[in-house]
Amino acid sequence: MSDSSSIKQSVMKQVLAEANLANARVLIEKLQENCFEKCVPKPGSSLSSSEQTCMTSCMEKYMAAWNQVNAAYINRIRQEQGNN
Repeated sequence: MSDSSSIKQSVMKQVLAEANLANARVLIEKLQENCFEKCVPKPGSSLSSSEQTCMTSCMEKYMAAWNQVNAAYINRIRQEQGNN
């Protein structure tokens, strides 16, 4: 493998890692935004038991939906690349 090829792969890995980090940030922001608004109507100094349960359930559902959408998106990209 030539030096330019290894440099290219290194840069591609770094770009992918940065994109993954950006996606994770978006996920966390949306998760906090949606679940907090849904589960904590009157914020206080701590979360009640029911608010904690709601937050946990909401986050699990949101993450499952995110993963499913992400998997479908990746499959679609792979299919389109295979058709080219």
